[in-house]
Amino acid sequence: MIRKLKHYDFTLIIMPLLLAGFGIVMVYSASMVVAVVEGRESTYYLFRQIQWFSMGLLGFVFCSVFPYRNYQKFTKLITLVIIGLLVGVLLFGNSVNNAKSWFALGPISLQPAEFAKLGLIIYLASIYSKKQSYINDFNRGVLPPLILTGIILGLIVLQPDIGTASIIFLIACSVIFSSGIRFKHLFVLVLVGLILVAIAIPNMVTDERLSRFTGAYQPFESPDDDGYHLIQSYVAIGSGGLIGEGLGQSVQKLGYLFGPHTDFIMAIIAEELGIVGVLTVMAMLSTIVLRGIFIARKTEDSFGALLAIGISFMVGIQVFINLGSASGILPITGVTLPFVSYGGSSLLVLMISMGILNNIAMTVKKQAQEPAPENKQTPSIRSVSNYKGGKTWTS
Repeated sequence: MIRKLKHYDFTLIIMPLLLAGFGIVMVYSASMVVAVVEGRESTYYLFRQIQWFSMGLLGFVFCSVFPYRNYQKFTKLITLVIIGLLVGVLLFGNSVNNAKSWFALGPISLQPAEFAKLGLIIYLASIYSKKQSYINDFNRGVLPPLILTGIILGLIVLQPDIGTASIIFLIACSVIFSSGIRFKHLFVLVLVGLILVAIAIPNMVTDERLSRFTGAYQPFESPDDDGYHLIQSYVAIGSGGLIGEGLGQSVQKLGYLFGPHTDFIMAIIAEELGIVGVLTVMAMLSTIVLRGIFIARKTEDSFGALLAIGISFMVGIQVFINLGSASGILPITGVTLPFVSYGGSSLLVLMISMGILNNIAMTVKKQAQEPAPENKQTPSIRSVSNYKGGKTWTS
């Protein structure tokens, strides 16, 4: 038993659990008034978050002990399920905030796009790890997985959920870049992506989406309209000072700030716990991301390395977009803060992802304790080792 415990990565156990536990407390603090205004009990969002955390904990434990290499065997099934869910939600899903992104299954609501994040990571990691011997061949090694990636992104944009689509696009870029693709191929992909975005923008831009940009970058020109939410976020952040007003003492959550328990929960943390609370949360989130990248560098097989990179960047990108929205660096996109914000599907996927990452870390530790064969080279993240005839980029 003691030997098995040595293989666990306690950083990836303690940090997600601490963040999720802290998130439960902050969700309760931030959502009490919201729940009452909606005609519910003040503990409504608290108990729902606890329920999702409980399910996420089960997923975390299972995925921690389930060998991650087995996911390659189910890549096709996972991909078909993800596409089926995304198509199904467009046909039969519930519309929330003008987006058809949810399945309502009794008291439970599922957001397929959240599961698409992890599903696409597994798909890309599996496919590109098998294409390492000819990753320099654009038509054979790079292009085919991009077609499916484009289909998934298109289905999410149709909901429309631009925030999640942006996250998935950036996650895909991180995995593709880490797979060892040539820089000239990467440049071509970026150029094509920019052209497609430029073509799509005229059809995607609406008054509501345009108002998010004006609200983010010119909030004080329309303080009672487009810029209202960001200004209230500024007020919450500015009111907290160094140590905050005290847990539960936020004023902005009393109907002034939209989504205090979801999109803007960091503003409530800043108001109640101050800069100290904000930096503590950011430090724990950063630890998870950096630990994941470290594990990817140590992983001996390309699938595990790409899987760890994808999961790490999924957390990091979501943190950046959420904090950017709350601080006015980015337009408000409706992206939650990982582990902390209220959101069942997001929390469940994140906990499962941490279980997978933990299993990769356990495998790395076991391999480190075994005697290494002579002349064996460990693949780097960037090329993830092009063993046959290609370049090998080391870091």
